[in-house]
Amino acid sequence: MNYRYFSPIGAILLMSTVVTQAQSLSSGFMSGRKHGSVSISGTQEWYESVYLVPEKVDQVPIFRRINVRSVSLYANYGITDKIEAVLSLPYVRSEGNADPLVTQNSPYTNVREGLQDVSGLLKFKVYSTELGSSLLNLLGVASLSTPVSNYKSEQGLEYIIAIGNRATKVSTLGIAQLQTASGVFFTGQAGYSLRSGRVPNAFVAETKVGYAGPRFYVDGWAAFQQSASTGTDILQPGFDGDFTATRVDYTRLGVSVFRPLAQGFGLVLGASTYVSGRNVGKSTGVTGGLAYNF
Repeated sequence: MNYRYFSPIGAILLMSTVVTQAQSLSSGFMSGRKHGSVSISGTQEWYESVYLVPEKVDQVPIFRRINVRSVSLYANYGITDKIEAVLSLPYVRSEGNADPLVTQNSPYTNVREGLQDVSGLLKFKVYSTELGSSLLNLLGVASLSTPVSNYKSEQGLEYIIAIGNRATKVSTLGIAQLQTASGVFFTGQAGYSLRSGRVPNAFVAETKVGYAGPRFYVDGWAAFQQSASTGTDILQPGFDGDFTATRVDYTRLGVSVFRPLAQGFGLVLGASTYVSGRNVGKSTGVTGGLAYNF
């Protein structure tokens, strides 16, 4: 059976927040042996309100409004038809809007930036079967993420704008994707992430529906995270100023679009927003980039 679709997974760069990766680096597509892609994208995010406990607040403490800009490199490569490797590295600039009287002669600064965390994963196709005119694929993923620079994320309200939590993360995921002959697909994935230091472990999941065809790709997705109850809540009893120890939950909705241009190159566009959460900014983000598929 021939399934006519264009698989631009390497091109769909994933919007991220300062602290957590909001969308999975894994999709239900496989590039195939000796095929893959290289992408570069830029993302702009902003937020003023924050999902705290017991309720959302309308302004970020001290910094009032936060803007996050990032540039990400992404590459994936099919080692075999059933094994694929993925690598991602973002450079992040987080900028607050604290009053100059606050930042003058104090540890507070309105800007923190640097290389964040390098992420690598291996994806395995473990099962594939035809269901009528559709194809069902089951995949497994093992990933590792760790800081690559000496950026700081320590105790103190000045680290509200830290570019990451300096945790090493080891995660596993299971993915199921149903791909129809028309190019429409449905994907679901779920897994667990172990984090070092005081960062709570977390259950992560994502659902996605889209279309992958020879002329364009589009999807809509919802990403979820539920942190372990061992985490603390910002400015609540038990919170000692260490933001890495907070319990971060969220639901984020987004869309991604890829349009092939010429000779393997293509344009990447996307947008996303948080619709609920815990100890996380209610950010909205847009992204754009260029990908080369081979």
